[in-house]
Amino acid sequence: MASAVLHDVTAPVAADPDRIAAVAHSVCGGAAALHEPEFAGNEWAYVKDCLDTGWVSTAGRYVEKFEAMLCEITGARNAVATVSGTAALHSALLVAGVRAGDEVIVPSLTFVATANAVSHCGAVPHFADVETATLGLDVARLRQHLERVAKRKDGDWRNQKTGRPIRAIVCMHTFGHPSDLDGLAAVAAEFGLPLIEDAAESLGSTYKGRHTGTFGRLGVLSFNGNKTVTTGGGGAILTDDNKIAARVRHLTTTAKLPHAWAFEHDKVGYNYRMPNINAALGCAQLEQLQGFISRKRQLAQRYHEAFALVLGVAVVAEPSGSNSNFWLNALVLDADDTNLRDAVLTACNERGIGARPAWTPMHQLPMFSDAPRDDLATTESLCRQLINLPSSPRLAGPNND
Repeated sequence: MASAVLHDVTAPVAADPDRIAAVAHSVCGGAAALHEPEFAGNEWAYVKDCLDTGWVSTAGRYVEKFEAMLCEITGARNAVATVSGTAALHSALLVAGVRAGDEVIVPSLTFVATANAVSHCGAVPHFADVETATLGLDVARLRQHLERVAKRKDGDWRNQKTGRPIRAIVCMHTFGHPSDLDGLAAVAAEFGLPLIEDAAESLGSTYKGRHTGTFGRLGVLSFNGNKTVTTGGGGAILTDDNKIAARVRHLTTTAKLPHAWAFEHDKVGYNYRMPNINAALGCAQLEQLQGFISRKRQLAQRYHEAFALVLGVAVVAEPSGSNSNFWLNALVLDADDTNLRDAVLTACNERGIGARPAWTPMHQLPMFSDAPRDDLATTESLCRQLINLPSSPRLAGPNND
């Protein structure tokens, strides 16, 4: 593994694209994809067991084991495994009471699944701005925005401009960094709105010693192939409320009533349960989680040290009071300049460094262009400045745990 800091850098240098690409290339020790899965544990054995026994679908012991492991890791009382993070978000919103014609507060700086899940409910995403310290929802701005636009009517907080009820707040822990959860919980309580945590990227991250996804009424995880832990495709819903957990489990199992042989269903449900073969892969991955996170944090430190002498750019640090999994490391350019950002991305990718920009803000996508929103200046600026860097655990060396 190459040294994290270029040996010929002894004084601060300007943030030109080639220099940034050279530093990233040095930290990674050569070409590197943005985030790759690593299978170095019991993956083969557990998946083979599913094949040997024939238990490959939604019934099987690995699903329950996976859920139990998630509860142990996160401290949540209940975990319900699903086929994807989007399915988990959709189910969480429905169980939280979101219905067609409602509005749901979500950050515009997020992966599209957050807003899509709101639309899957027939509801409308209502975009709020983020803060630079956490890259998550800006608590002060959100409170001010709700005080301006929300009015109590017929037992609901309604958007005065659209007349639609505002039904929930969804925060997202960007790149694995926890949002200001105390502040968001306080705003949610003030307006009587359930807080749902999109913790898809933050498995293993904690806020004041407590795992993300356990502060809101429900939390959602993702286990896509590019996440810290993967099940190939999959997600999970976390909640401390046993009744909510039972409703989620029922809803995601086609709302089938328990019976030895009859197929009776009491509502429109969804075939959202995680298959056993995916859960088997996930169990093996969770056994290695602490090693993954330890190495990802080592890699983050190397990036911080390597870019300390590069002017005009900073590495995103974990928020105060938090412990981040550093799912994706990110640079922030001082210059609010899309051309510079794209030049850096070009220089990195020409060297085989799989850097990427942040997502296109949700309010700039065609299907959400007319959605209600606060002023989103910080989101728009950050998206012109943010660059994600390769963050696979292997880039920090082998797992010695």
